[in-house]
Amino acid sequence: MAAVLPHDKMTETRAEIRLSTRELRDDLTFFTQTLKMRLDMIYPADHPEVAVLTGHGLRLRIEAGSPEPPGTIRILTEDPDGFAGGQRQLTAPNGTLVEIDALNPPLVLPRTEHAFVVRRLADQAPWVIGRAGMLYRDLVPSRLGGAMIASHIRIPDGGPVPDMVHFHKVGFQLIFCIRGWVDVLYEDQGGPIRLHAGDCFIQPPEIRHRVLEASDGIEVIEIGVPAQHVTEIDHELTLPTPQLRPEREWQGQRFVHNVGARGEFRPFRLPGFVARDTTISDNTKGLASVMVAKPDGTGTRWSVHEGDILFTFVMQGAMTLEGEGKQPFALAAGDAFVIPPGLATRYAAPSGDLELLEVSLPGVFSTHQL
Repeated sequence: MAAVLPHDKMTETRAEIRLSTRELRDDLTFFTQTLKMRLDMIYPADHPEVAVLTGHGLRLRIEAGSPEPPGTIRILTEDPDGFAGGQRQLTAPNGTLVEIDALNPPLVLPRTEHAFVVRRLADQAPWVIGRAGMLYRDLVPSRLGGAMIASHIRIPDGGPVPDMVHFHKVGFQLIFCIRGWVDVLYEDQGGPIRLHAGDCFIQPPEIRHRVLEASDGIEVIEIGVPAQHVTEIDHELTLPTPQLRPEREWQGQRFVHNVGARGEFRPFRLPGFVARDTTISDNTKGLASVMVAKPDGTGTRWSVHEGDILFTFVMQGAMTLEGEGKQPFALAAGDAFVIPPGLATRYAAPSGDLELLEVSLPGVFSTHQL
């Protein structure tokens, strides 16, 4: 009768990456001493041709005469200057390239390449399928030199969203709902929070969250700074977390759930408009501001701002954007524009139902009327 192995032994699975070599003994010192990997297996004893090593979350099988070309191994460490004698790029005896890099590199905010940008929905910019099956439309194709990304995101068919607990290595991130609703869980913020049209979230850097469910036709505007940033999956944290910590800060920023229906409109920086503040400037310590503006029925004027990034999305209604030395643009719902500092502009002929979403970095800046 055959022996029966314990269940855990029968189901154990391992994965290896195979690397080729001509002479195994030449590689052992490099991988065990220079790269600090552990030798787990080697054979045959009299003339070793196969070695299995593990380390840094990786399992390697180095095999003499295997057909693979040399590959590249990237090792990420908190002490790149102390690993491998400070070398950042090495080549193993078998030809494998090894790159040493920082595990958590500092976030780099590119210098803004200022430009006057107008992106109209009528121009039929393509929608592309992004993370978790959501559709993305790029509102600032130039990304202002990598300084920011603005996306119009929609989910045509509502229901549960196939999302995982994740976080973004980002300097600033806004989610503003312009149609429908979406339920999201956030770290240390209690149970699911429903974001309705007119509401917004400020997602502080690296706050864990997960999208749960959305209505049919949900649409949001997402702003990220810088344009290229990493999204990481957190396989350990379970949401919701047991603690409620509304005052917690992530890199100096607090989580914000601003409810549009509770907002109070006050005079705006531009004559002819009033606006409601989403409190994001206060909760990011002046890093950014998010305002919703609408006309007050009085005349508009030409103005110049001295901020860095000034992005605006037309949520409803219509207006004509006039810029010094530019042709006028007739704008409607779904259109977006960026005004660089120093360019004189005027928001002319606003319709009575016009609503603008304005995002600025920094949160406080000067505007001069002309």
